[in-house]
Amino acid sequence: MKLSSTKCDQSTCFLCQFVLKSWQPLIALNKKNFEFKKGQQIFKEGDPVNGIYFVYEGKVKVHKYWDEEKEFIVRFANKGDILGHLGLGTENFYPVSATALEKVVVCYLEMDFFESTLEVNNKLTYNLMHFFANELQNTDRRMRDLAHMTVKARIAQSFVSLKNQFGVDENNFINLEITRQDLSAFSGVSYETFFKVMVELNEQNCVVAVDKRYKIINEPLLLKIIQDDQQKQDAKRKLKL
Repeated sequence: MKLSSTKCDQSTCFLCQFVLKSWQPLIALNKKNFEFKKGQQIFKEGDPVNGIYFVYEGKVKVHKYWDEEKEFIVRFANKGDILGHLGLGTENFYPVSATALEKVVVCYLEMDFFESTLEVNNKLTYNLMHFFANELQNTDRRMRDLAHMTVKARIAQSFVSLKNQFGVDENNFINLEITRQDLSAFSGVSYETFFKVMVELNEQNCVVAVDKRYKIINEPLLLKIIQDDQQKQDAKRKLKL
């Protein structure tokens, strides 16, 4: 980590979009911009909460460990997203880790100043509340999917989610370089299981991989895998009623 001379983009930053214009000079005085290299941790699970981060540039994985070996990726963050907001709770430790997937620039505010900002800027507080509600709903949906969906459907859902979040490049590859280990951790499956399903999806000409880039060839098939799985789960629930 090092200080960055990059200036914040007020049009995409979650913080700057919703604070009063009269408050922005105070943010300029209190913020620090940090640059992280690929693979560097921005903060680690269990670290004391000192501040909050807003992503200005780059992509980040937010993750935690179920034990020393099993990693689970909670979500991915990119430009305009918030990191470290779970530290706003009563516990003064980060419950997750955040790691740069490429060069990342963040805007950092110490927590005391950020809490003062929330007290003064009602629009920011209101939108942060909506952000928390949406994230809670997404997390609840992901936990439900991980508990009930088949492995193949979970992996199909991961590819669709990543395409929706990051878009595609000029060659229709998902605009994110990601390892198989991270994809398996995002899908909640073992690396070996992910590899077997990827072979099957490749044979079906559905998803192809080139190094750490992935291209969805047949999105309707992925959506059908997800839909068929959901219909089976719905049928099982109805039988139990």
